[in-house]
Amino acid sequence: MQYALLSDIHANLPALHAVLADIDSRSDIDAIYHLGDLTGYAPWPNEVVDLLRERRIPGIAGNYDSTVATDYKHCGCRADSPREEELSHLSYEWTRSHVTAETKKYLASLPFRIDIRPLGGHVSGPTVTLIHGNQTLNTVYVTEDRPDSFLEKMARDTGARARDVIAFGHTHKPWQRVVSGVRFINTGSVGRPKDGDWRACYALLSIEASESRAEFIRVPYDVDEAADAIRVSDLPAEFAEVLKSGGTTNVGASTSSAAS
Repeated sequence: MQYALLSDIHANLPALHAVLADIDSRSDIDAIYHLGDLTGYAPWPNEVVDLLRERRIPGIAGNYDSTVATDYKHCGCRADSPREEELSHLSYEWTRSHVTAETKKYLASLPFRIDIRPLGGHVSGPTVTLIHGNQTLNTVYVTEDRPDSFLEKMARDTGARARDVIAFGHTHKPWQRVVSGVRFINTGSVGRPKDGDWRACYALLSIEASESRAEFIRVPYDVDEAADAIRVSDLPAEFAEVLKSGGTTNVGASTSSAAS
């Protein structure tokens, strides 16, 4: 079985279209799942949700999705500077004021976690667990520098065993590691990468009876279209520069929402 795993689309419709076109061009993908954070930072939250629903792509709630759905006081995003904190609130309030009632209803329906048994219930094989942050909260950042002990606890609390897979997003930086036989995959971000590569990213996961393999696919898209749409919206223009730089723009050094 082969799965395409998409996370952190963040209302970037051109990036999502490009990723789905890449997936459609492949004949060996059995299913597509999303790992949350469908909204925020770009001007197409409703269109992204509509497209995922039209394609019947199942998935889970990211922190942005569950907070928008419940009108929580903030998005649960981490900020490294006062300006980033300000920008996160501006994005969150813009998103809350622009999502439709139907979009909010869909976001509220998303589960926290999905477990997949690719080989069915009668054949011994791996379980694939999809979460957004970690096994307890969708706001926890599971970064590549987390020690093995952290991931081992994550596996125990999830109920994962050797050969199982735990896939997550939230950090917008793709990486993978096998610890105590469990494969951990951060799928990266479709719509707002932060690893210095502006291209959309998704993970291709292959499951066999005795092993799993994961590959990160980078897909070029019309980033200028996305950036221009941000600039003509009421969203902070810094978000356009974040897209074009692959997340390397230091928005914390900016003093206004004007593009540099």
